[in-house]
Amino acid sequence: MDTKQPFEKLVELHGATVLRVCRAVVGPVEAEDVWQETFIAALRAYPELPPDANHEAWLVTIAHRRSLDSVRASGRRAVPVDSVPDRASAHGNPGPPDGVWHLVAQLPDKQRRVIAYRYLADLPFADIAGILGGSAAAARRSAADGIKRLRSSMAEETPTGEAAP
Repeated sequence: MDTKQPFEKLVELHGATVLRVCRAVVGPVEAEDVWQETFIAALRAYPELPPDANHEAWLVTIAHRRSLDSVRASGRRAVPVDSVPDRASAHGNPGPPDGVWHLVAQLPDKQRRVIAYRYLADLPFADIAGILGGSAAAARRSAADGIKRLRSSMAEETPTGEAAP
C-alpha cells in the first residue's frame, strides 16, 4: 500500500521554503529557475523515495545541488552588456543586495549556506551537515560564526546612537 502524499502537496507544503533557500544561494534573479529545476528533479525521483523520508530535507538537498549547478554554470556563461560594470557581483546578481542581504552576501560561502538552510529552511543542523558534508557540530559552528560576523558588520554600519534595523 502506497502511503505517500501526492507530489502536488509537497510543492504546496515546501515550495516557499525551497524558493527562500534558492534565493539565498543563487540570488533573486536565478532563484525561480533553480526552484523549477529542483521540483522537476524531485518529481522524477519521488516514486523511489521512501514514504517515511524527511521531504523537506530531501527537497532542500536537491535545491542545494541545483543551486551549485547554477552557480557553476553562470561562471561559464558569457553575459553580453553595453558597458562593463564598475564592480562585478560575486553571485551574478544584477545589482548590489540591500539591507541585511548585502551583509549575508559578504559571508564566506559555507556560512552563507548554513545560515540559509538553518534560518530560511528551518532545517536541523544534522540535515544541514548531510547536505553540505561534515558534522552537525561543524554546521552549528558555521552558523554561529556567520551570525557573529553579521552582528559585527551590522554594528559597524550603524551610526553611533542609532539602533540597528
